[in-house]
Amino acid sequence: MEEDDDYESLPPSSTMTTHMVAGAAAGVMEHCVMYPVDCVKTRMQSLVPDPKANYRSMLDALTKIVRYEGIRNTLRGISAVISGAGPAHAMYFACYEKIKKVISGGQQGNHFANGVAGCVSTLLHDLVMNPADVVKQRMQVYGSPYRTCMHCGKVILKKEGMTAFYRSFTTQLAMNIPFQAIHFMTYEVMQDTLNHDRRYNPQTHMISGALAGAVAAATTMPLDVCKTLLNTQEQCAKKRVTCISGMSSAFRTVYEFQGFLGYFRGLQARVVYQAPATAISWSVYEFFKYIITEHQKKDDSHFLATPIHASPAVVPR
Repeated sequence: MEEDDDYESLPPSSTMTTHMVAGAAAGVMEHCVMYPVDCVKTRMQSLVPDPKANYRSMLDALTKIVRYEGIRNTLRGISAVISGAGPAHAMYFACYEKIKKVISGGQQGNHFANGVAGCVSTLLHDLVMNPADVVKQRMQVYGSPYRTCMHCGKVILKKEGMTAFYRSFTTQLAMNIPFQAIHFMTYEVMQDTLNHDRRYNPQTHMISGALAGAVAAATTMPLDVCKTLLNTQEQCAKKRVTCISGMSSAFRTVYEFQGFLGYFRGLQARVVYQAPATAISWSVYEFFKYIITEHQKKDDSHFLATPIHASPAVVPR
């Protein structure tokens, strides 16, 4: 009976599509709901902010952006995230589930398998998401000259070339691989503790996801600051060099302008963004996986329960 109720044990008819659809929905929902906070985080990571965009706290930043720039400015660049998050998270979750199952042999509680699966799935995710992230953060900075995400992408491609979309890729990976390893392992540990039978339980998915996101975000904060600098290529930094390229260059620049504390600018905003965002992501993912799986189980049981009748013989006249 337990096997029938456990939605983690997908029915034989399930394919990778189950995880891909659930993952795409989770990714889009996660980024859209928390996008204004992500905008605040990007603004607060500015090395030498404009006097009009020098914020004391996350709440101060959000209040000033809405008051002086309009609420629409907190959503600048969201279309880039929507277009990238769907396919990126579809591959991300599908790859995670597949690799976790292969390495662990289907056994629960193998945290090494969870960590490895998280690292590999991150590589696929970032290949798709990195260009979208560059456009998004260029749109988010104060005084952004770009009209739309499409306009931003075209200008970057024309002036800086294709490499500009992947300038932060190695830093992104250096951040996201430990981030996702910590994230997935924390989530699975919390699920082992709060939801050992692995049944669909929205409350435990939200708590586990929130804690996993908060821990991973705080741990990898310095790398996120460097990633933002590489993506935005702030004009203040260009006074001394033509282009900031590479993780070591980004680390030196941040320290030169802000000192050691510069690596943690926007920490509150990042944690406040990641905790609910990760909770939303896992909740939506587990919900869609549960719904899709249950629907497939019903279809399978209906098919097995339907008797197969022989066609009646045709009696010639």
